Order: sequence, then C-alpha cells, then structure tokens
Amino acid sequence: MGHPPFAVTVDLVVLTLTGDELCALLVRRGIPPYEGEWALPGGFVREDEDLADAARRELAEETGLAAGTVHIEQLAGYGAPGRDPRMRVVTVAYLALAPDLPVPRAGTDAAEARWAPVRSLRTERLAFDHDRILLDGVERARAKLEYSPLATAFCAPEFTVAELRRVYELVWDTRLDPRNFHRKVTGAEGLLEPTGRTTTRDGGRPARLYRRGAAEVLYPPMLRS
Repeated sequence: MGHPPFAVTVDLVVLTLTGDELCALLVRRGIPPYEGEWALPGGFVREDEDLADAARRELAEETGLAAGTVHIEQLAGYGAPGRDPRMRVVTVAYLALAPDLPVPRAGTDAAEARWAPVRSLRTERLAFDHDRILLDGVERARAKLEYSPLATAFCAPEFTVAELRRVYELVWDTRLDPRNFHRKVTGAEGLLEPTGRTTTRDGGRPARLYRRGAAEVLYPPMLRS
C-alpha cells in the first residue's frame, strides 16, 4: 500500500519511594540519538514480542526485577511525527510501581541509571518526548490513588496505616491529617485486611499490620481535595 516504515517501542515510567521522595528511574543514553542525555528506560519491540512482554523485558533489564514482582500497567501511546529523529517511531508507555526498588543498573544501550526525585525533574529536560510521558505517568499514579488500592503497590506485603499514609503524602506531595486518613482507609470497603499482628517499627505504641484487601475500586474514594 506504499505506507512508510515505522517502528514500535516501549517506554517505562518506573516509580518507587526512596527515603522521603517519590522517584523515577532514568537512564543516560549511551548511543545516538540524544547520546549522553537522560531519558526513560525503554527500547524497541522485538518481532516475536507482545507489547506487555517487551515492557516486562525492559523492566527486568533495567532493574533486575522479574515479571510479577511489581505492579505494571499500560499508560498511553505516543506517536507524534518527529518525536524520534531516526524514523517514525510509535511508543507505548507503561507505568510500573514498587516499594523501595534496588539500585538500578544500566541496560544494553545505556551508560548510567539512577533514581531521580520527581520534584527535581520539573526543571530537567529529558530526551525525546519523555518529559510528557513522565508527567502523564506521575499524574496517572496520583489519580489512581484516589479511586483504587494502587497505593498498596508501594508498600511491603504487610504494612501499617501510618506507612500507607506516607505513600499518599509522598505521591501526592502533601500532608494528610493522620486521624482523618485512618478513618477513611479503614472505612473503605475491602481496601485493608487485618493480619492480626502488630509492630512497633513506626515508634510509640504497637500498630496494627494490614495487607491489601480484595477491593479493586475504593468506595468512598480518597479524594486529593
């Protein structure tokens, strides 16, 4: 039909909580185009790969994490002409979330990898259109915390309400009233499941430990306002 050739890539917005910061995974490109510049991890989809398989492969190459160990979901597609100077390239972005991810390692075409605080990236320029993709990924995570149990993806398998509140505070970049938050999350049907155990790792009196419940949608929602 005379259609011009084009390629398909996957790019990853990988978010984790490191210390007291919401951080995104960045790689310094080791090859043209944009050699030496920071970008999101990603790469070309192989001929025998599904999109999701390509995203999981790239995630494993950049973090060493096997499939199934982190939350990963498709974010959006980006195909503006000229977004890649090599040729017409359409990318499908994925969002990956996990608690306290390890020190990243550079993949096959990257010179370096690092965790970058999201708040510092507001003034940092990324290669390709990765600024937009990163912003879309962060906003997706923030929005989904309102109506889904996504915040638990940043927690250990068992966690306290205070630890869960800290996730919301770091992702939303705001402070929350502890008592009001406790009332909301323990009142949200199916969000939390008590383990019957307690811990003192938060300091003070023993705190109850919870795990994620069976709910897929939060009711009532946890609105940012």
